[in-house]
Amino acid sequence: MSIGFPFELDPVFRAMTVADLDAVMAVENVSFPTPWSANTYRHEITRNAHGAYWVVSPRGAAARTIPPVLAYAGTWQLGDEVHITTIAVHPNWRRRKLGEWTLLNLIAAVRQHGARLVTLEVRTSNAPAIALYRKLGFEQVGLRRGYYIDTGEDAYLMTLFHIDDEKVWQALTAELAAIERQTQAPSDGDLPAGR
Repeated sequence: MSIGFPFELDPVFRAMTVADLDAVMAVENVSFPTPWSANTYRHEITRNAHGAYWVVSPRGAAARTIPPVLAYAGTWQLGDEVHITTIAVHPNWRRRKLGEWTLLNLIAAVRQHGARLVTLEVRTSNAPAIALYRKLGFEQVGLRRGYYIDTGEDAYLMTLFHIDDEKVWQALTAELAAIERQTQAPSDGDLPAGR
């Protein structure tokens, strides 16, 4: 049995900076078969006008004893459409709803910037991530054959529609509140890493 959300870390969802890159790369390199480079992230956060990247960091006493980046995520936004480019959780903090919490905070952030829908690709074999996306209302809208160059694996294209609709938004905020209320619960559907 896994324990609940890591309240003890007092996590904060904040904008990624260049100073975060070493810690981001530590997670990136153990999360993906074909990791992005630090230079890719540097470009995304300093030069891509359409990109937005965030990290989840511990605060307080925990910040002195554990990794400085627990999770991170990134998006590209064009008009009212947002594409999630990456999302990952540090291996030591998986299965504690931190991936779901990160994703919900990401959706809240892009919604504040006028997004109406969110899309992403996910490996067809990544059952935990697919289950989480479906739980939050993402729909499979396409299949990208051979999308992942490292293995040739297909990707599902999934979309969460109408995040600007109050009914959809209330369901998402209810999920976030449920995570933040829990003290100890199994979390089989947490998001390990997705791209």
